[in-house]
Amino acid sequence: MGINRRSALRAAAAGAASVPAVAYGAGSAAAADQGRGRGGELRVMTFNLRYASDTRPHSWAERRPVMRSLLRREAPHLIGTQEGLYRQLRDIAKDLGPYYAWVGTGRGGGSRDEFAAIFYDVRRLAPVEYDHFWLSDTPYLIGSATWGNTVIRMVTWVRFRDMWGGGEFAAWNTHLDHANQYSRERSAALIRERLGALDPSLPRIVTGDFNVAAHKNPVYEAMLADGALVDSWDVAEERSAQYGTFHGYGPLVPGGDRIDWILTSPGVRTRRATINAFSEHGQFPSDHLPVQALVEW
Repeated sequence: MGINRRSALRAAAAGAASVPAVAYGAGSAAAADQGRGRGGELRVMTFNLRYASDTRPHSWAERRPVMRSLLRREAPHLIGTQEGLYRQLRDIAKDLGPYYAWVGTGRGGGSRDEFAAIFYDVRRLAPVEYDHFWLSDTPYLIGSATWGNTVIRMVTWVRFRDMWGGGEFAAWNTHLDHANQYSRERSAALIRERLGALDPSLPRIVTGDFNVAAHKNPVYEAMLADGALVDSWDVAEERSAQYGTFHGYGPLVPGGDRIDWILTSPGVRTRRATINAFSEHGQFPSDHLPVQALVEW
């Protein structure tokens, strides 16, 4: 859902025809990129959106204005999202404005259940191809789950052409199981296996909620095995303060666990990594903090 293969390419072409100036918040990472002069730098975000609920406190109606403020302030070129419901993703697309499109499907197929949708700025990025696979022994069986995971888990991926910086790259987005370690380990192995089949010269960006702490679980070690991927947080030239990326609407935890990661191929340079603690009037946009990286290659 979101967009089909044909409409993705049409939207990108339409966006490429006109690239107006964008006003960015002075305090945001986006402020560093004034037009095409720094076109090689790509603003990436991974964000568990917390599925839309009508239950207060922290209903979607309460959180949506804060989400809108955050995303407009940061203006990412690429956003890997987790847990979004179809109506919620449509709201976010509306709030982001006409220069964004997204790719995704519900984890059970169609518009039902949660998505691992990828949003992108059509002025900067053009999708060349995309697909989905499920984290199971039957990865192309829609809605399959064979490893004991408590809910269906999947990957959405897009190969993009960078219309400013040139070249292409692969963006993969996922959300591993929150309860079953065996499922997470098998999922990591499958993702690594499929990433390994890509052209090694193609830059890779992997976003996701991995539901385990960086440096504290075999899943993390498996994802970074053999140096095929690196953790953008660890290799960043500059970093923000670190907080636990899942806060559950409670107090933030300085130095807490990072369960939301942006991983890249080693040739991708991370200029800055940020854990964004943005809120408005005490309201967070989600029960997770978004993680961001300013990258180039």
